[in-house]
Amino acid sequence: MTSTDRPAGRRYPEAVRQDLVDELHGLRVPDPYRWLEDGESPQTRRWTAGQESLYEAERASWPDLERWRAEVAALTAVDRVMPPKVRGGRVFWLRQEAGRDHPVLMTADGERERVLVDPAVLDPSGRTVLDAWEPSVEGELMAYQVSRGGTEDSLLWVVDVATGKVVDGPVDRVRRSSVGWLPGGAAFYYVRQLDPRLHPGEERYHRRVCLHRVGTGADADAVVFGEGRDKTQFYSVSVTEDGRRLGVTATLGAGRGTDVYLADLAEGPLDRPVLRPVQEGRGAVTRLHAVPAAGAEDLVWLRTDHGAPRGRVVACRPAELERGPQAWREVVPERPGAVLTHLVVVSCPERARPLGLAAWTRNTVAEVTLHDLLDGRELALLPLPGTGAVGEFSAGPHGSGEAWFTYTDFGTPPRVLRFDARTLGLARWERDAREAVAAGGAVTRQVAFASADGTTVRMFVLSPAGRPDVPRPALLTGYGGFGRTMSPRYRAQVLAWVRAGGVFAWAGLRGGGEEGEEWHRAGSGACKQNTFDDFAAAADRLVADGWAREGRIAVMGGSNGGLLVGAALTQRPGRYAAVVCMSPLLDMVRYELSGLGPSWTPEYGSAQDPQGLRVLFGYSPYHRVTPGVVYPPVLLTAADGDTRTDPLHARKMCAALQHASAGSAPVLLRLERGVGHGDRAVSRAVALQAECLAFLAGHVGLAAPGSGPVSRG
Repeated sequence: MTSTDRPAGRRYPEAVRQDLVDELHGLRVPDPYRWLEDGESPQTRRWTAGQESLYEAERASWPDLERWRAEVAALTAVDRVMPPKVRGGRVFWLRQEAGRDHPVLMTADGERERVLVDPAVLDPSGRTVLDAWEPSVEGELMAYQVSRGGTEDSLLWVVDVATGKVVDGPVDRVRRSSVGWLPGGAAFYYVRQLDPRLHPGEERYHRRVCLHRVGTGADADAVVFGEGRDKTQFYSVSVTEDGRRLGVTATLGAGRGTDVYLADLAEGPLDRPVLRPVQEGRGAVTRLHAVPAAGAEDLVWLRTDHGAPRGRVVACRPAELERGPQAWREVVPERPGAVLTHLVVVSCPERARPLGLAAWTRNTVAEVTLHDLLDGRELALLPLPGTGAVGEFSAGPHGSGEAWFTYTDFGTPPRVLRFDARTLGLARWERDAREAVAAGGAVTRQVAFASADGTTVRMFVLSPAGRPDVPRPALLTGYGGFGRTMSPRYRAQVLAWVRAGGVFAWAGLRGGGEEGEEWHRAGSGACKQNTFDDFAAAADRLVADGWAREGRIAVMGGSNGGLLVGAALTQRPGRYAAVVCMSPLLDMVRYELSGLGPSWTPEYGSAQDPQGLRVLFGYSPYHRVTPGVVYPPVLLTAADGDTRTDPLHARKMCAALQHASAGSAPVLLRLERGVGHGDRAVSRAVALQAECLAFLAGHVGLAAPGSGPVSRG
C-alpha cells in the first residue's frame, strides 16, 4: 500500500506500508514504516528527497514568511555575554555580538580584551560550535571543545592563552566534558568514551573519567573511574583550585539520582585517586560544593534533595562523608513553596565565615538568597531586576568574594550580574555594560488552573494587553520532562508572536522541575499521561478564560516537548488548529534503540519491561495515529546531525500521518542538514523559528508583525 494523493492537489511521496507486527510481551505492535529507520537506504533517501521538495514548495506559498524572519532576526540581534571565569588574574567569558552567528571566547588581562577562540575562524562554514571551555588554575592554558555538523561529538584542544598557540590535542571521544585542572597546568581530569571498536554501535556510551597529561597522547591516559559501571552512566569532574580534592558525580543515563565521590589527592598517586562515596544508590539529586582545604575541621557542602524533595543545603567534614546522610548537618533547610536550583560558595578576608548564594524558584520565578554557611542564617534576599530566571552561576577564585550569574525574563535579554561579598551588593557586571533594552509589546501573567485529576498547574500567558481582552490566535507550548523547569526567559519567537497580536502560553507541566522532584516523578515513567493531561487542561483554560477561541490554538514543542505535542495531536486531534513537532521522540516502543535512547529509560521506562511496554505503547504517538481521522496541519522538524533524537522519529510519524489523515491539511517534514539537536548558528536558528511561526500563524489567522491589522481569534 502507498500514500500518495491528497486533496487540494497535494501529492505526498510514496511510502510503502509494510505488514510488520512485533509480538512483545503478549502485545501486537504494528510498525508499518520500520524501513524509514534506515536513513541511508536508497528507499529512505528517495522518500526524504521527495519530502524536502514538498516542503520547499509549501514554504514558498507562505506570504508572511519574510516578515516573520525579519521580526525574529531583529529580536534575536542583541549583544550577550555569559558569566566569567577568573583564573590567575585573567578573565575569560563568552561574548555574542548582535549579527554574529556564534559566540566567541574572550579573555582579558587587565583592561585589554581579545578573542581567544572564534568558531567562525576555525570553520568559516558556520557548522562548528564551541561546546565547552575551562581555563587552568593559573589562567595560562585553556582547554576548549568544539564539534561540527551538530553531532556534539567534541574534540578537545589546549591552547596557550598568552600566544594562542595549540599545545595539545585534538583529544577525541569527548562530549561537552567537564574538565578539572590540577595546579600548574600539567594535567587535568576529564571524561572520555572508550574506543568505539570495543563496543560497535555503542560509541556514545561507555564513558570513563581519565587523567590526561598535557602534551601526551590521549590513548595513554589513565582511567581513574567508571570501570564496571553501567554503559549509560554520565560523569562529571571537579577539582578544588588548591588541587587537594577531586569530586566525581555519576548519573545513570538521564536519571535524576546521583552517586557522588570525593578523593583527597594528597593520599595517593594522581592516576589512582582514592575516591570515597559521599552518596551511592539513593536516587537523590546531590551536588558537591568543595573549596580549598583549610584544615581538619574544614567543611564541604552538598546541595541535595535527599530527605527534602524541594532541596536543601547540608554540610559535612570530609573525613565523615563516608558515613552518608547520618553525618550531614542541615545548614539551609527546605523552603515551603520554593525549589532550590543553585548554590555558590563565596568567601573573602572581610568576611570571617563562608557565605552561600542560593537560587530558588517559587512558582517558577527566581529568588536568590544569601546565607551564612556555618549556621544557615539568611543574611539577605538579593534584589533581582524583575520577575524572571537566573542561571549560569560562576564563583570567583577562593577568597575573592565574587560571584556572577545571569538574569533574564520574557522581555529582557540575559544580563550578567556580579555579587560582591564585601558589600553584599549586586550590580551589573562591568564587561556587560551594553544598554539594557527590554523588548516591549508583551505583558506577562501567570495563571493557575486544575488538571484532570485536580492538581494545580501554572502557566505564563503573554499577550499584548496582559488580560483576555478579546480572543486571539494562541500558541501553547511546554516541556514536562527530565525535571527541567520552564522558567521565564527571553525568547525571540515568543515576543514575535505576541507583537503580532497573538497570545503565547508556556505551561509548567508535571514531569518538569517546577515544583521539585515529586513534581518531576508525577510526570515520568508510568505517570507520563499526567504531563499530557496538564497540557490539555492548559488549552482548555485558555479558551475558558477568553484568551483564545476554540479552533484557534496552535501547539509547538521540541525534543521531549515534541513527544508532548505528538501525544496532544494523537489524543485530541480535533482540539488544535496546527502543530509544530521539533526534533521529537514519537516511536516510544523503539526509542531505546537509537540516539541517546538507552540513557532515557530512567525517565520513560523501558519496553523491555512488560508493564513499561504497556505504558509506552499506550501513549506512543506513532502508534496512536489512526487512519480516517482528520488531523490538523502538522510540521515535523528534524536535523541530520542530531545524535540525541534520531530523525527516524519524524520520518516515521510523517509517513504515518500522511497516510492516515482524512482531511486536506498538510503534513510536512522539514529536514535540516549540517546541524543537530543543540547549538547552531544564529542565522539558522532564526530561519527555523521563523518558518515554524509562519506555518502556525497561517493556520490560525495571525498576520506577521507589520503586515496589516492585528488578528483576532
